[in-house]
Amino acid sequence: MDNLNRSKSWFKQAQNDLAWGKDSCKSGHYAQTCFISQQVSEKALKALAYHRNFDLVKSHSLAKIAKELGINGEIEKIAKKLDLYYIATRYPDSLPDMGVPSDYFDKDQADEALGFAEIILNKVKEEISLK
Repeated sequence: MDNLNRSKSWFKQAQNDLAWGKDSCKSGHYAQTCFISQQVSEKALKALAYHRNFDLVKSHSLAKIAKELGINGEIEKIAKKLDLYYIATRYPDSLPDMGVPSDYFDKDQADEALGFAEIILNKVKEEISLK
């Protein structure tokens, strides 16, 4: 598969995952919403990397991917915040003495994470000119 098709595939999955995240938030699954928001952003940034002809993107860190892409400013700040949701939203031992993720994360965090994911998705969409 060439990089243009890889880019389209990663972006399309990011869009689908965003819809999943919105459904999860409506259902009160806030930890899962925060996690999938990180995943939406990761897939969107990987779509951008392939669009820019990167051969391989191995990191799950949004901040690291953004740095490799030469992105700074708002996206870099958002990336650092969303990176916090990669592990903490999924594993009970990632939040010492705070309980399980499903008890810890709330609607405000989920709404913010979804908003961040939409910002990244839209910025990538502008650059790669995909629908």
